[in-house]
Amino acid sequence: MAKPNSKSSLIQYCLRSLGAPVIEVNVDEDQLDDRVEEALQFYQEYHSDAVERVYLKHEVTSDDITNGFIPSTSLNLVQNIQRVFPFGSTSTGGMFNVKYQLHLNDIYNLNYGGALVDYEMRMQHLSLMGQIIDDGVKHVEWNRHRNNLRIDMDWNNEVAVGDYIIIECDRIVDPDTYVDVYNDYYLKKYATALIKKQWGVNLKKFEGMQMPGGITFNGQQMFDEAQDEIEKLEEKARLNWELPVDFFSG
Repeated sequence: MAKPNSKSSLIQYCLRSLGAPVIEVNVDEDQLDDRVEEALQFYQEYHSDAVERVYLKHEVTSDDITNGFIPSTSLNLVQNIQRVFPFGSTSTGGMFNVKYQLHLNDIYNLNYGGALVDYEMRMQHLSLMGQIIDDGVKHVEWNRHRNNLRIDMDWNNEVAVGDYIIIECDRIVDPDTYVDVYNDYYLKKYATALIKKQWGVNLKKFEGMQMPGGITFNGQQMFDEAQDEIEKLEEKARLNWELPVDFFSG
C-alpha cells in the first residue's frame, strides 16, 4: 500500500478506507479538498506533531523601525510566538554587558575549583533582577490573522538597521516540504471521518429512497456514525497531543 505523500494521495487513501473503488463514494472533488483542508487545519491547531519549536532570526530594516513591527514575510507558518529579544550591536552591550562580565569571571573561577552552587545562586539572582527590571525579553502583540509581530520597545534606540531580532516560536511543519505529514496516522483517520460525514450529508437528501433490488439509502446513519468518530478523535487529540495553552498566542 502506497503511503500518502500529498493532499491528492491522502484523499485517495481516505476514499479507499470508505470502500472505493468497490463502492462509489458520493462526494464531490471540491468537497473532498475542503474536508482534507479542514482536517489539516485541526491537526495543525491541536496536534503537537504538527508544530516544532524554532528560533527565527529577522534582520532589522529601516521599514521595521518606522512601522514598529516585523512583517508577515518573516513569519510564514508561525503558529505561536513564545518570546522575542534583540540580538545585535546596539542591544547586547558588548564587554560591558552585565551577563558578559558575570560569565567571564565566574566561568574562570569554576575552572579552578569555584563553587557551582555560588554560580547557580548568582544566575538565579540575575534572572530575578531581569524579571523585575528588564531582562531583554520584549512584550509582543501577535495575531495569526493579522500576521505581523508588533514589539513593545524603542525601535529607534534599542535596535539599528542590520541588527537581528530572535523570535522563539512554534512553527507549523509544512506538509508540502515534509510530506510524511500526510501519512500521519491521526490525520488519516480524522480526514477519513470528515469525508464520511460529508458523504452522509450528501445522502441524507435521498433518505428512504429505494433503489432497484430493494436497497434503501440511510444517509442519517452514516452521518451519525461519522459524527461520533469525529468527536472521539477530537477529544483524543485535545487530551493527548494538544500543547499547553500559551498566553502569547493570538
